[in-house]
Amino acid sequence: MDTKQEKSRPKFGLVGKNIDYSFSRAHFTAKFEKEQLPYAYVNFDIESIAEFPEILMQDDLRGLNVTIPYKEQVIPFIDKLHKTASEIGAVNTIKFLVSGQTKGYNTDYYGFKKSIAPFLKPHHKNALILGTGGASKAIAYALQKLGISFAYVSRTPHIKAKYIYTDLTDAIITSHTLIINCTPVGTHPNVNQCPDIPYDGITKDHLLFDLIYNPIQTKFLICGEIKGATTCNGAKMLEYQAEKAWQIWNK
Repeated sequence: MDTKQEKSRPKFGLVGKNIDYSFSRAHFTAKFEKEQLPYAYVNFDIESIAEFPEILMQDDLRGLNVTIPYKEQVIPFIDKLHKTASEIGAVNTIKFLVSGQTKGYNTDYYGFKKSIAPFLKPHHKNALILGTGGASKAIAYALQKLGISFAYVSRTPHIKAKYIYTDLTDAIITSHTLIINCTPVGTHPNVNQCPDIPYDGITKDHLLFDLIYNPIQTKFLICGEIKGATTCNGAKMLEYQAEKAWQIWNK
């Protein structure tokens, strides 16, 4: 297809920063090709949220995904919020309504809840959420719905965080048998990095969930496996949230 035809195709896209690695673009491009759908999917890699309004003005745009670091920052630019997105306080899916308005949704919550369900055991009663950004809010919302208590861990003192990393001890880790990494630490190309927690506190009763999907096996998960923990990466979560976004755009 030539450039002129490509530009005329209705499109969807991903808003984020440093998103060349994007799962979304590969996922939806493959979907459109397989199902012979007349759409394109593009990355909007922006340095600042100040550039976001220009994206919204594009005539041929049908829907957007939103990733780090803009899941909270996009909210003031959106006309309406779905109830769940409003309660979470973060948006990762934007629908362009027939009226010309935009509506924000959160499908991270759905994707996480569905992907972690097969791994949960009765003893997974207490969780640590590593990170306090937009993704962590969706995870906290899902844990509330699942009846799992949780505490946030932050690099620096934060209004939401019960702990900073230097507070953590083996005992704290041992008593929280579900640990979810919601930070970008360990993402490609920085594959030798991992959250700074006392891994000696991890046991075979632990479940470690990493929202990162590239690499498939992060150092965080490897350290958990060494201690006998069950581990899960973010690949399935992304697939589920992407398909939920597609449903929202098309309903």
